[in-house]
Amino acid sequence: MMTEELAPKFDPQAVEAGRYEKWLEQGVFKPSGDKKAKPYSIVIPPPNVTGKLHLGHAWDTTLQDMLIRQKRMQGFDTLWLPGMDHAGIATQAKVEAKLRKEGITRYDLGRDKFVEKVWEWKDEFAATIKTQWGKMGLSLDYSRERFTLDAGLSKAVRKVFVDLYNKGLIYRGEYIVNWDPQARTALSDIEVIHEDDKGAFYHLIYKYADGTPGGIEIATTRPETMFGDTAVAVNAHDARYQDVIGKTVIVPGVGREIPIIADEHADPEFGTGAVKITPAHDPNDFQVGNRHDLPRINCMNDDGTMNENAGKYQGQDRFECRDNLVKDLQASGDLIKIDPIVHSVGHSERTGVQVEARLSTQWFVKMKPLAEASIKNQATDNKVNFVPERFEHTFLNWMNNIHDWVISRQLWWGHRIPAWYNKTTGEMYVGMEAPKDADNWEQDPDVLDTWFSSALWPFSTMGWPDTDAADYQRYYPTDTLVTGYDIIPFWVARMIFQGLEFTGQRPFKNTLIHGLIRDEQGRKMSKSLGNGIDPMDVIDKYGADALRWFLVNGSTPGQDTRFSWKAIGASWNFINKIWNMSRFVLMNLEDTKADAQPDPSTFDLSDQWIFARLNQTIASVTAKFDKFEFGEAERDLYNFIWNELADWYIEMSKEVLYGEDETAKAAKRVNLRYVLDQVLRLLHPIMPFVTEKIWLTMPHIGESIVTASYPVTNTAYENDDAIGQMEAIIDLIRAVRGIRTDVNAPLSSPIDVQIKLQDASLEPIFKANFDFIDRFVHSKGYEVGTDLDTPALAASAVINGATIYVPLAELIDLDEEIAKLTKDAKKLEQEITRFNKKLGNAGFLAKAPAAVVDEQKQKLADAQAKLDATNARIQELQAAK
Repeated sequence: MMTEELAPKFDPQAVEAGRYEKWLEQGVFKPSGDKKAKPYSIVIPPPNVTGKLHLGHAWDTTLQDMLIRQKRMQGFDTLWLPGMDHAGIATQAKVEAKLRKEGITRYDLGRDKFVEKVWEWKDEFAATIKTQWGKMGLSLDYSRERFTLDAGLSKAVRKVFVDLYNKGLIYRGEYIVNWDPQARTALSDIEVIHEDDKGAFYHLIYKYADGTPGGIEIATTRPETMFGDTAVAVNAHDARYQDVIGKTVIVPGVGREIPIIADEHADPEFGTGAVKITPAHDPNDFQVGNRHDLPRINCMNDDGTMNENAGKYQGQDRFECRDNLVKDLQASGDLIKIDPIVHSVGHSERTGVQVEARLSTQWFVKMKPLAEASIKNQATDNKVNFVPERFEHTFLNWMNNIHDWVISRQLWWGHRIPAWYNKTTGEMYVGMEAPKDADNWEQDPDVLDTWFSSALWPFSTMGWPDTDAADYQRYYPTDTLVTGYDIIPFWVARMIFQGLEFTGQRPFKNTLIHGLIRDEQGRKMSKSLGNGIDPMDVIDKYGADALRWFLVNGSTPGQDTRFSWKAIGASWNFINKIWNMSRFVLMNLEDTKADAQPDPSTFDLSDQWIFARLNQTIASVTAKFDKFEFGEAERDLYNFIWNELADWYIEMSKEVLYGEDETAKAAKRVNLRYVLDQVLRLLHPIMPFVTEKIWLTMPHIGESIVTASYPVTNTAYENDDAIGQMEAIIDLIRAVRGIRTDVNAPLSSPIDVQIKLQDASLEPIFKANFDFIDRFVHSKGYEVGTDLDTPALAASAVINGATIYVPLAELIDLDEEIAKLTKDAKKLEQEITRFNKKLGNAGFLAKAPAAVVDEQKQKLADAQAKLDATNARIQELQAAK
């Protein structure tokens, strides 16, 4: 029995209030513990504790939640593991910005106090994120929640570092790195965003040191690095410079004498063919310097100011130094000209400042062997399956062109590098724990790149390096990773090579790649454009279910989608339709029991049809979920629920429910309850809140729809004949309704309906189901036959196998009727052309399944029959004029 009635009006806030907390109290999100059940696991891509979740997070987590909810209902032993990322540089930058507003820096606080401040930030935003997860309805097992800086993950990070170091795959060396002068840390290549900036080529004269007139013209975009110049390079095959190789020149404004060297780096076709070499401030120059054993002179501090090597410019900001140096070079006559340009310049992804190429001692991962193993693995059965498949090429391209990975960061927030230096001897020790005589050793002050720990996420969260850990044994490798295409090189690639290296297995079987959510104009959402949408604002207005339905509706693997308030409103409208439909059913169930099963022997045609279509919908939705075609699955659900269940079956059921046959009414109630129950279960992974509310209100067995079984097909309900017959009836009703609309005849006024059959098999169908048909057409006369005498002055419509006539002589304009039918005929001719073209395509015939080809042939035959009947009717009307 029902415990309550649904409210007359759908109110998402009332429906969703307190429901998530109830689920957590019931513990329905935890794994079942059924060892006989097949495990299915997902680890959430951990959001950064830098702020609130955005729409991209909402999309990403909705897709994961749908998978987990469906698999849970299908009887899998499911685990969806939550967690968050400490997000080293991103979080530290946020906290430092907050401190700057208070007039202090991290250096004022010291390392320990500063880290305490960051933990306070983390706790605040982690709580916010968990609240947002709850509002989204995410069925996460919080008993297993992890953080990338917790003790277990820190142990995994140290283990990986030490093992890679011992294998020679982690090394420390002095190299040119991307340097963020504001955060004062190294960056990896993918943490650098290239943007077009206004700049200039500064043409300078490097005069010969021996007094020979003239000199070599050099063009540079960064004159402030001249203080680090240690050579000028020309190409050995450049005829212009054959006689000067080996001579020396004077660095203008600096006065230092440097050699002219021959190196392939100098391109005779570019500029003057001569380039200044600054090994400490340019990656290419660094390589040239190694080839020629040039000194490395660093002329900048780590904050982007000039150091003592810059002479009188010491202490000036790099850009201030540039301006002052250029003025001085103009005054001395060493500046030949300035050519303004727009060029691509690297900026820090986190702070936005221009990145410097800077000589620095850093820790690196030697990537070639790890990348090669990952590439080789993609040719095995242990490969990671990318959906869509084209993104495998993105992954392989990245791995084929990867550079060594700089993993050290000059930050205070993160995993401290497990390396110590002896204070007396300078000896270096790398290990899981500090040396026993810790007072004599100083730990490396740097921390690891955030992605180093994130790369271990699928297995470190499961208890690794304890390979006997229950979760690691049960749920690893995980089943599906859901993430955006923009993060493949950042995270996906790194998880794959670390997973293979340390577990010998792929970290996940499938990676479902989605796109970005753009605004209604197709622009990327950003703070600068002010076009971002807070998902919590959407939920506050329309509810989580409407947001989730919208996000899934636009979900085509690998493709971007556009946010639309109109589409959100349409989603809410659909849920409102479900609510009102369910409310009607529940109000008419009376004493129907939850365990009452439909009896196919009692089915009328509408029952046979809806159960057959339910069967087909279950099959298609399940198959499309398995292929991650969620948007297509949603369209199948929408069409079944709105266009068939609500608009037709429930309306047809009223004939029985409002009738006198108590046995038929009882059977119809059972059928209605069953179909609604199955629909709610199909919908539940997408819209969990409203389905739970309705399901708990109707007669049900179980404490929550969360753990109810997912629908499966039933061969007893298969009935292609019933589907065909009902489609004919629906076509008939729509045709008569269309005529009523055309001639402005309201449903309240009865009309004569004549059905002239070209297909005699339709006669018993149209006659036996008159009561259903009449409910929708309101006829005062109803004739069906193959040889009816039909009046010329009648409105008409053609359906498969029949022509419908509605005698309305006083309302018919023959010319208008002929024009309407002629327009219909042209549409049919276009359809026939399209079908013929497809069926004449040898490629289509070779690749398409036989059932698809047969379906196209049947559609062609139906269209041709309709066209013939339409043309015949046009001729009748023309003869009557």
